[in-house]
Amino acid sequence: MIHASFSGRLVMLGFGSIGQGVLPLILRHVSIPRENITIVTAEERGREVAEEYGIRFVVEPATRENYRDLLTPLLGKGDFLLNLSVDVSSVALMRLCQELDVLYLDTVVEPWAGGYTDPSLTPSQRSNYAMREEAIALRGMARGGPTCITAHGANPGLVSHFVKQALLDIARDTGAPVTAPPPASDRAAWAKIAQSLGIKVIHIAERDTQVAGFPKRPGEFVNTWSVDGFVGEGCQPSELGWGTHEKAMPADGHRHGFGCDAAIYLMRPGASTRVRTWTPLEGPFHGFLITHNESISLADYYTVRQADGTVAYRPTAHYAYHPCDDAVLSVHELAGKNWQMQPEKRLMTDEIVRGMDELGVLLMGHAKGAYWYGSRLSIEEARRLCPHNNATSLQVTVAVLAGVIWAMENPRRGLVESDEMDHDRILEICRPYLGEVVGAYSDWTPLQDRGALFPEALDREDPWQFSNIRVF
Repeated sequence: MIHASFSGRLVMLGFGSIGQGVLPLILRHVSIPRENITIVTAEERGREVAEEYGIRFVVEPATRENYRDLLTPLLGKGDFLLNLSVDVSSVALMRLCQELDVLYLDTVVEPWAGGYTDPSLTPSQRSNYAMREEAIALRGMARGGPTCITAHGANPGLVSHFVKQALLDIARDTGAPVTAPPPASDRAAWAKIAQSLGIKVIHIAERDTQVAGFPKRPGEFVNTWSVDGFVGEGCQPSELGWGTHEKAMPADGHRHGFGCDAAIYLMRPGASTRVRTWTPLEGPFHGFLITHNESISLADYYTVRQADGTVAYRPTAHYAYHPCDDAVLSVHELAGKNWQMQPEKRLMTDEIVRGMDELGVLLMGHAKGAYWYGSRLSIEEARRLCPHNNATSLQVTVAVLAGVIWAMENPRRGLVESDEMDHDRILEICRPYLGEVVGAYSDWTPLQDRGALFPEALDREDPWQFSNIRVF
């Protein structure tokens, strides 16, 4: 199905695993002349894929010094910049696109090279919270201008639309008097729904079981998606949206002291912080509390304020991620080297022999306990559905495609976060590529089977306290 026609130019900045995986989807579902597409990337990797589809391929790293001179000749009014790069400031690119009247989408708010781990910055300054605040500060200059979608991949991105569908499912199944707000509805209507249902915690609960035909080697970091991206965010401080039901701040928890105040950070890297969570196939497991934009944007979006501006309701929200087993071993080795990257990196693609990515949202604290809604996509189905993808990448690339199409359909929306988009339209585009889309209830709580071998300090009155969810 052709979802959109686009007569302008499309520049893809960056052409790693996500760029290579989204290109065939764009050509399949967007009517655009191939000669109107240009790939600009920092390295030769991916040239053969570009040549396969007859797309112009330019190798030129975008830097703080040259990005304007590099991109301005390639972009004009009504064109599209699809930013899938690393080490290039998203905020700088968004400013440029507003100046040039160009549509824009990225999958994460990215800093210039070194921004994730710059020791001259405080943990708060190098957090996703700070980067998001810098991005959404552009709302004023972007108002009424070309649509600029920030942080719309699988997560952040697709999961925000999963949350809305999960809320409607819970309302239906509990008999709550809730109707879906119209697509243009403001955030207050959705926040009221979450509050009325009693949602206390939202996890992005993901378990990746993909396995390669040969194991990780010592000195090698292995992952099913960007190694640099995973290590960068894993070395940032753990971050989570902080809910109004929480009784006590963690001992190592801190507020940022600026911005929306919807989130806190822990004084430790996300790749060394674990939490308890649940998915339908895996059951209970420990995941990494890796910082992600959606942890903050979800908590902010679903905040209910009283007339005087004080916060009446907010859910706790964070990522709970169990990557593929070789990536877990890679993180263990990385931590043992005091967060110094291994000399070798391997992105698992053709060598994957089995497994799936079970990616969804787990909403907890409502009348039915816990509800997971999301995608179960196997490597076999991912390969059947679209070339140059694995199960993890396809969940990202189809969300990128959906965001691109939505921007083309809504070209004058200014700066937009995933939570503010029409979830029905995004899921309509994504669903054919997500494998089995499932909603499942569970009686699991983070108190299950606790204290059997050793005593633990637990809050049994409220199982959904972060103190029960965190693994010490």
